[in-house]
Amino acid sequence: RAKVAVEAYDDRIDPVGACVGMKGFRIHGIVRELRNENIDVINFTNNTSLYIQRALSPARINSITIKEEESRAEVFLNPEEVSLAIGKGGANIKLASMLTGYNIEVFRDIDEVDEEDIYLDEFRDEIDGWVIDQLKKIGCSTAKNVLQTSRERLIKEADLEESTVDEILTILRFEFEDEDEETEVVENAENVDGIEDNDDIDDIEKTEDFDVVEENDDK
Repeated sequence: RAKVAVEAYDDRIDPVGACVGMKGFRIHGIVRELRNENIDVINFTNNTSLYIQRALSPARINSITIKEEESRAEVFLNPEEVSLAIGKGGANIKLASMLTGYNIEVFRDIDEVDEEDIYLDEFRDEIDGWVIDQLKKIGCSTAKNVLQTSRERLIKEADLEESTVDEILTILRFEFEDEDEETEVVENAENVDGIEDNDDIDDIEKTEDFDVVEENDDK
């Protein structure tokens, strides 16, 4: 697969249309010569955000943050658009990065953040930074993003070794297992407190009953 950016010096000419040809006649000839190589042709522009947006087509971008000093772009999309931006085997995002000259990172744009979720950056003591960066490129910026992504996709699209992916999954799962255990301990403690409170109430009631019996005996 290839991506090509074209520009016309004559405003009367549509550069993309000129390259593709009527009903794709021109581009299809080139595709056949290249043994069915897929070619994406986009309009070049000096507007960096728009250029990156076009390069990531067919995905629809919500917003882009450009960091010029790092030649890095953070792209935010709806969850269903992430796979389109990345492409099969990560091809789309790799070509877009090569074409624009920017290291593009994809993020899921969600309205509500799960309070129990954890950003991957918090695991840098346990997971190498470059591995976290690879995961971010495929839209996995949090622990739950990774755990909700299939193992096969993590290996192929993040370009990671199987052993590395297995180690990451083990670390992240262990983190949430600890949280579940802590929750169970708290709940059990609350239940025990409740039982003790009930026992105290029963003791009070028994004492009151005993006092009543004593009063009757005195009478």
